[in-house]
Amino acid sequence: MNKKAIITVDSAVLNDEEDLIGVVTPGEFYETEDGFRVEYEETKLSGMEGTKTIIIIREDSFDLIREGTTETKMEFKDRQKTVSLYKTPYGVMEIKIDTKKLEINVDEEGGIINTMYALEIGGQPALKTNLSIEIKVQ
Repeated sequence: MNKKAIITVDSAVLNDEEDLIGVVTPGEFYETEDGFRVEYEETKLSGMEGTKTIIIIREDSFDLIREGTTETKMEFKDRQKTVSLYKTPYGVMEIKIDTKKLEINVDEEGGIINTMYALEIGGQPALKTNLSIEIKVQ
């Protein structure tokens, strides 16, 4: 099953001021053996032009993978900590993700992923982040 979809990604960093980044983009939505897969091309607006984003969705976790000018594999598992490398044209950084809350409600017609996590980049103070991914099958 390969379906066209509209992907909406909203990311909010909860610090002194709320920094909200929102992207709406066309993409592909697939059913896989153990869940679902979403793919879309990043745009100049996201600052990652030349990068493909892949989201692997399972019942209780998801991976956010970027390939191209920016490369990473970020793993989100409820109440678990993971470590990844984030490779950009400017260098490589270690990122730590401490997933505080994760809700996945996705089926063959699309759905929503909501997660709240602490993101630590290169030893800097952790940023509390809310991430919402909505998949609307066309």
